[in-house]
Amino acid sequence: MKRTRIATATVLASLAVVGVGCTTGMEAQPSMSFFVTSVGPGNGGNLGGLAGADAHCQKLAAAAGAGSRTWRAYLSTNYIPPSTAAIHARDRIGKGPWFNAKGVLIANDLAQLHGTNNLSKQTALTEKGTVVNGRGDTPNQHDILTGSRPDGTAYPGFPGQPNMTCGEWTREANAFAMVGHHDRLQNTPITDPWAESWNSSHLTVSCSKEDLPKSGGAGLFYCFAAN
Repeated sequence: MKRTRIATATVLASLAVVGVGCTTGMEAQPSMSFFVTSVGPGNGGNLGGLAGADAHCQKLAAAAGAGSRTWRAYLSTNYIPPSTAAIHARDRIGKGPWFNAKGVLIANDLAQLHGTNNLSKQTALTEKGTVVNGRGDTPNQHDILTGSRPDGTAYPGFPGQPNMTCGEWTREANAFAMVGHHDRLQNTPITDPWAESWNSSHLTVSCSKEDLPKSGGAGLFYCFAAN
């Protein structure tokens, strides 16, 4: 009986050494499920449509070691009467939760993402874990392409009205896009709450790579893991 007790104690001690059945206090960091693109595809607001934007997210994620997940760009497209239905950014990105490259929680779910989320210049990191230039930096790159309203839905498209999605993300010329501010700031003293919106602040000058910097952008957008 005494030998059995000694043997049992030895096994338990061995398990404790390798961490089986015990808590070390060093829990694994949540894997990245959100980032701001470190670079755009290179053609301004022409992202190759939603498919091209998604592929860019996937490419950047894979380079950062997160390519096993399914990545989606946080972008909407307009409703174009009479036949083309709108696509809403919020419907493309899964249900959450989402964490940045440092394991910091951005939002638990869609409601929190479009409500009181944890997005700021310090948390809206690239896939490399780096901070994106914001207000006060040179160059300012806080304009993030979304084409979306604050709740993550698409703006309606009507004949004669500005297209807010760079021609469904396929055009640079004669098109505009709605952008948000990843740093939640504008270029002038803050008097307008819209300037603090991460996903719906103002329209770009145009969708060309030459014009995007004029309002503080670089053709960057948000990527979320949908699974």
